[in-house]
Amino acid sequence: MFKKAYLLIIISAITSTTALAQQSLDINFNGLGFLDNREYKAFIPRSRTYSGTRTTLDLGLNLDSLNHFIVGVNAFHEFGAIPFFGKADPVAYYHFKSKKWLFNAGEFPREGLLTDYPRALLNDTLLYYRPNIEGLLARYQTGNFTETGWIDWVSRQTVTQREQFLFGFSGKYKPTTHGPFYIVHYFFLMHDAGAEVLLLNDHINDNGGGEIKLGLDFSHKTILDSLSFEAGTLFSLERERGVDGFKTPAGVVFDAYAGYRRFAIFEEFYHGQGSQINYGDSYYTKPTYNRIDLIYTPFLFKHLKGQFIASFHFTPGYFNDNQEVFRVSYDLGRKVLKRFSDDK
Repeated sequence: MFKKAYLLIIISAITSTTALAQQSLDINFNGLGFLDNREYKAFIPRSRTYSGTRTTLDLGLNLDSLNHFIVGVNAFHEFGAIPFFGKADPVAYYHFKSKKWLFNAGEFPREGLLTDYPRALLNDTLLYYRPNIEGLLARYQTGNFTETGWIDWVSRQTVTQREQFLFGFSGKYKPTTHGPFYIVHYFFLMHDAGAEVLLLNDHINDNGGGEIKLGLDFSHKTILDSLSFEAGTLFSLERERGVDGFKTPAGVVFDAYAGYRRFAIFEEFYHGQGSQINYGDSYYTKPTYNRIDLIYTPFLFKHLKGQFIASFHFTPGYFNDNQEVFRVSYDLGRKVLKRFSDDK
């Protein structure tokens, strides 16, 4: 028994020494500037200009090549707003990353994790006004398969505030590495449990939706840099508990993307029943919707990207809704400040 305990102590000491030798402290700075002008006749309340900047500064403690703790702040300023910083979101999370697994717990950026969700489910203004996920996210990835599951708290329950959180999963499967065919799916549900003191005729609500699509990717196989097509179904789940069961409006969705050097075009089409997805783009409440994006990227460097997008929206009775967006994003990457193994 004594020999086993002694052996465990030696192994622990060796492990701790190895981990200490690999520890380092790094810093990261990134930001987003945007000017998003929307001229919507179909949705007057959303016909406005969104503009501002987001800047994120964080410090990372790297225990080893797999385990990391990251803390910082994400500050937001809307142009013309007083005080200058209208909102500061904390960044504080544990990050694990191996060859196949990624796991985050805490308050961490959604960029690169959930930003591939279709706008029908999670609209594009979340990047401006709610850049962090507050909860958990796990991702498993191999050469031809990826699956991500997550939960995001929106509101903590108090006497007056409702308990609200989102959870979902998404993934992609590509049977062959070099073949064009793949299948993708996205799903999320918002659970709204109400406040501690429920109002008269108040009920628990569930709202969300999903997409399942088949795709073909011909990128770098033609004269174009990027060329892909996707087609499938969009559905929503809407329920007010104690009043009705799940409503499941559905329809077909098709999109195509083509890019050549600094120019690209994106086409998106939906036809079916209108869906009331709380966090989705309002245009999908219409039975038919067509969107065309013309994209130009004038600035494209190692740490900097500037992109202009002109969007045209078509729904029954409205044929001149348009949108002009210019975004500049920059990310200096993680820079090592100190390696603790250098200490004498």
